[in-house]
Amino acid sequence: MLNEHTLQQLRALRLDGMAAALTDPASQIAVAELPFEQRLALLVQREVDWRDSKRLERLLKAARLKVSSACLEDIDWRSNRGLSREVIGALANGDWLRHGHNVLLTGATGCGKTWLACALGQQAARLGFSVLYARAPRLLEELHVAHGDGSFARRLTQLAKLDLLILDDFAIAPIAAHERNDLLELLDDRVGSRATLITSQLPVTAWHAWLDEPTLADAILDRIVHGSHKMALKGESMRKLAKAA
Repeated sequence: MLNEHTLQQLRALRLDGMAAALTDPASQIAVAELPFEQRLALLVQREVDWRDSKRLERLLKAARLKVSSACLEDIDWRSNRGLSREVIGALANGDWLRHGHNVLLTGATGCGKTWLACALGQQAARLGFSVLYARAPRLLEELHVAHGDGSFARRLTQLAKLDLLILDDFAIAPIAAHERNDLLELLDDRVGSRATLITSQLPVTAWHAWLDEPTLADAILDRIVHGSHKMALKGESMRKLAKAA
């Protein structure tokens, strides 16, 4: 039996995974007959697994995904949805995140844009990237308020550090002049270095008209659309299909 002093030392060194493994009766029985080197390797692996699990837990909590249960393994691959296994497979490996590319998901209400965005967000967290989900109108309102209390620059800096920013419900309502300016500032800090995922009911071709100011629209769309991965989801509302099932 491992003495309490040794366990306390392990916890003081923040080796909680090792401490948990050493106090697990099942683990002790399984490794009892193994050579020292193999037992040590198993303890180190338990520590690595424990830290990975805790990191993922922290990342997912900070991400505030609207659909926390969404994951790529559960995608509905019905042929009429407009989803490509090749594209999803490429996104799953995370290269778009490493290179600061964007993903644009469009489609009618209920077709699964938010769910897929959250699934990609969870996959990003699994790969160790920081993520934040936000509805675009709410985030723009938050930035507008930040101008008033003097926290705008600080909030932009925080958002710029995120590996993945998910903007849901983009272009769902008319945009005000101050929102256009804030959106440009937000995207300018991320272009080429951090990934942004946008969902919208409007097709990408309609975003320029929605922005309603040619010069700013050109600047904003240049930062969003260039080098992005685009998916237009189709088919019936997934909510209706779920109710009918």
